[in-house]
Amino acid sequence: MKNVVVVGSQWGDEGKGKIVDWLSSEADVVVRFQGGHNAGHTLVIDGKTYKLRLLPSGIVRKNKISIIGNGVVVDPWALIDEIEEIKKEGIDINEKNLFLSEAATLILPIHRELDSIREDSDKNLKIGTTRRGIGPAYEDKAGRRSIRVIDLISEQNLDLKLTTILEHHNSIRRGMGVKEYSKQKLKEDLIKIAPKILKYSKPIWKKINEFKKKDKKILFEGAQGILLDVDHGTYPFVTSSNTVASSAATGTGCGINTINYILGITKAYTTRVGEGPFPTELKNENGEKLGVRGKEFGTVTSRKRRCGWFDGVLVKQTIKTSGINGIALTKLDVLDEFEEINVCIAYNLNGEKIDYLPASSEQQFKVTPIYKSFKGWNSSTCGIKKFSDLPKKAQEYIKFIEDFVEAKVSAISTSPERKDTILIEDPFNV
Repeated sequence: MKNVVVVGSQWGDEGKGKIVDWLSSEADVVVRFQGGHNAGHTLVIDGKTYKLRLLPSGIVRKNKISIIGNGVVVDPWALIDEIEEIKKEGIDINEKNLFLSEAATLILPIHRELDSIREDSDKNLKIGTTRRGIGPAYEDKAGRRSIRVIDLISEQNLDLKLTTILEHHNSIRRGMGVKEYSKQKLKEDLIKIAPKILKYSKPIWKKINEFKKKDKKILFEGAQGILLDVDHGTYPFVTSSNTVASSAATGTGCGINTINYILGITKAYTTRVGEGPFPTELKNENGEKLGVRGKEFGTVTSRKRRCGWFDGVLVKQTIKTSGINGIALTKLDVLDEFEEINVCIAYNLNGEKIDYLPASSEQQFKVTPIYKSFKGWNSSTCGIKKFSDLPKKAQEYIKFIEDFVEAKVSAISTSPERKDTILIEDPFNV
């Protein structure tokens, strides 16, 4: 019996939604353990498209338990809106198939506003945030002043906590020349939405322990990618949470020994949204071609993604920092029409060849890629379901990646459809 963690091995947008949905057919429980509603998952099931932001991918499948863990920051209004949207698609969501951690931190309007104020300020570094309040909410969590789901059960307790958090935020707003936020308005809004949120509230650590005792298969679903990890990513151009696989334990309270297999979702090329270093970025017609063929626009923001060749150095690095056992290679079909395909195998930094991405942001911007070139296969891989049926050049490309990053390619995605997946190693039954 295996419990599997799925993480993105690049900067996010690797196609986790499809792979998680594909794996959730075998899982009993699907859990989100970090991030917020800034990271979207697009699922295509029987020709029908679902776009999820906070809800775990298992929610669109019958007889699955979906869990939002304590490591997630939750915008209660965004969550209820998403639940209503998905219900309109004919999906049943209730207190028996969706659990929300009572310890999860809430994203408030003050967080969203602060995100935008900072991003628009000429005095601050442009991070490329999605302006959904994720970072400020995590700041308040670390500062021990956040409002959590469980705080909504007591109006008196909520009032005291709002006083604390607004003392902090209003001092910032005054300093930035912004009108102070009304405590009464925020309190009324939270009291109004509280019943809609609290009905899903549970002690998640306890529930997961019960599922473990019953030998249920648990799938832990990460958001964003490891290169956006606040400790291990391209800091400061990162998200505000830990996106590595070990966060599945801290973000749910299940214990690290619950994790049996770590699957890294890995795009066959590289993309990034927002600001920050990107060594293999292509600002030419090849980059445009990758973007058009890969339909590289954000699920949540519709922002155009930056595109580049596969960066083997970075993926090898994320495999080590997250303990990845195997990778699911996605969007292989996007490369079908390229005459030549490159893979970054090292960097040049000030005339020196290096085999890792430095921690220094200044150096990250300076590194230039050293490539190994491959001839393209110039034939369609779309919908192929057997590795042996792939063009020989595509097989060679995949084998090289597998050897270089030092992790087995356990699955290959050849289209957005869940059925178009080549399974080499089942993470639940290794």
